[in-house]
Amino acid sequence: MTDDPIAAGRVWLENVLALGGFKTTVAAIPSPLAEVATGYWLEIQDHSLSREQVNALLANNAQALDALQYLLNATSNLGQPREAQTAFTLELAGYRKARYAQLQEIAQQVARQVLETGQTVEIQSLTAAERRVVHTLVKTLSDRLETFSHGEEPDRRLVVQLKQQEPRALPLA
Repeated sequence: MTDDPIAAGRVWLENVLALGGFKTTVAAIPSPLAEVATGYWLEIQDHSLSREQVNALLANNAQALDALQYLLNATSNLGQPREAQTAFTLELAGYRKARYAQLQEIAQQVARQVLETGQTVEIQSLTAAERRVVHTLVKTLSDRLETFSHGEEPDRRLVVQLKQQEPRALPLA
């Protein structure tokens, strides 16, 4: 095992993909979210994968890619103290970059809506990682806004509202 978390993550992912019949390599790439979210981006090289294999990993809003990302993060951080843990984002065929562009748009639209109307907005259908990104993006857009998550998985939502002096209307969950 190596002390380099990126190399360890690449090796783990290549081995797991190979076990599933996905013979490919993984490359570390610069994160387009470096200012928003910490962690490493690993890109599954799709040039040696069939169209069916790429589609399988990206089907149903990339559930398989999300599952691999979750497993990589869970296994690489197992037994590690919080300060030594690493976060990996898995990219395939530009999916994550396109999705994060959508998340930026969502954050901007919701921030604008809340600032203009003063009404609270709940954003549904985001993964935990996507909620963290939108939360951080909204914080960078205006110091007049606050965000928190509400509800239980799989119906957990990100709430965006004007900062209030009094306690939040919805409990933190």
